[in-house]
Amino acid sequence: MENNDKAFLGTGWGFPPTFDRGSRNVRLVSGEEDICESLQILLSTSLGERVMQPTYGCNLQDFVFEPLSPTITSSIKEQLRTSILYHEPRILLNSLDLSLDEQLEGRVKLTIDYTIINTNSRFNLVYPFYLEESTGSLLPAVNTGEIPVNLRLGGVTNVTDI
Repeated sequence: MENNDKAFLGTGWGFPPTFDRGSRNVRLVSGEEDICESLQILLSTSLGERVMQPTYGCNLQDFVFEPLSPTITSSIKEQLRTSILYHEPRILLNSLDLSLDEQLEGRVKLTIDYTIINTNSRFNLVYPFYLEESTGSLLPAVNTGEIPVNLRLGGVTNVTDI
C-alpha cells in the first residue's frame, strides 16, 4: 500500500532546486512535502507564467495594491479554490480562510486546510501577506524571523499536521 501512496502522491524536485554535494543529485521531495511545495508554487505563480500551461497559477499579485474589502477577500478565495481544484488533484480542499493576524499588525493570513485523498491525512498551509499601513493594501510577505522565507515564492509557509 505504501508504494501505491508514493506513486499517487509523487516525487519531484525540491523547491527551490538544491543539489546534494556528495552524490551531485538534485534534492527530491515526496509525499506530503511534495504536495506542500506544489501548493506554494501554485500560490506564487501568475496565470500565463508557466510555459505550456496558461491556466496554471492564481494571480495573487493582482491584489497587491487593492484595499482589503469583502469583495477582494471573496475574489482571492474564489481564485484560490479554482486553482487548487484544477491543478492539485491529490488533495481535497476542506476550508480556505483569509484573516487579519491579531499578533502582528498588518499581516493577513491565508489558511488552506486540506486532506490528502490517498492517505486521508489532514494538513494546513499558512501563506501570509502584509498590509501596507497607509493604504491598507496587500503586500507580499517578508521575513519576520519567525519562519523561513522562500525568496522565489515571496511568501512564508508553515505546514502542520492537524
